[in-house]
Amino acid sequence: MKLTQRTAMEVASHEAVIRQAYKDSVSVWTWSVGLTNNSGHNVERYIDKIQTLEHCLEIYVWALEKYADDVRDAFAGHELTEAQFAGALSFHWNTGAIGRASWVRHWKAGNTAKAKKSIMYWKTPTEIIPRRKAERDLFFKGVWTNEGYMVEYTRLTSRHTPVWSSATRIDVSAILMKLMNPTAPPHPSPPPVDYEWVAPDVPVPPSGFWAWLMSLFTRKE
Repeated sequence: MKLTQRTAMEVASHEAVIRQAYKDSVSVWTWSVGLTNNSGHNVERYIDKIQTLEHCLEIYVWALEKYADDVRDAFAGHELTEAQFAGALSFHWNTGAIGRASWVRHWKAGNTAKAKKSIMYWKTPTEIIPRRKAERDLFFKGVWTNEGYMVEYTRLTSRHTPVWSSATRIDVSAILMKLMNPTAPPHPSPPPVDYEWVAPDVPVPPSGFWAWLMSLFTRKE
């Protein structure tokens, strides 16, 4: 149950990244892929300090490995395929509940049908249902969904909250490959993007698709 580049990319594809510290929905300082100080990494050092995407993803991979240990503990005594490990890890990164989720117990007991049904109990808010279905299909059917891309928000308001309309889809596959496979042959990096980091005085309220994306932000304790 090794953390692979493909697994890290699958989890990232359901998430979003912000390169400087921002305040989440309850005003907790957050950074990178939903990391707070509770991750063990001081994110307040990045207030008004934009970091490289490489550094953001480097710390993301470091934190993801800690979550991977929880998944290994939850499935101790059972061998998982790469797809199963990735599906379980994505679920845990989003919910933090791999140690108490009933679907894990059902699967370990050999009741696959009940496990497939139980994983879909974790469907609040309703906007998370597509992600939960993807995790279910990855774990139980081996269906991968990532294409090497994730969402990045490139602007903050004067209150240090994300401007949801600044979302852009970026290719992070080459960076993750470099971070997780340092001896692999060089892979061409995506062309640089000229980001506009402007903090408007009035926040842009999320709606529709952007509201759904906002709901994917969860603090990593």
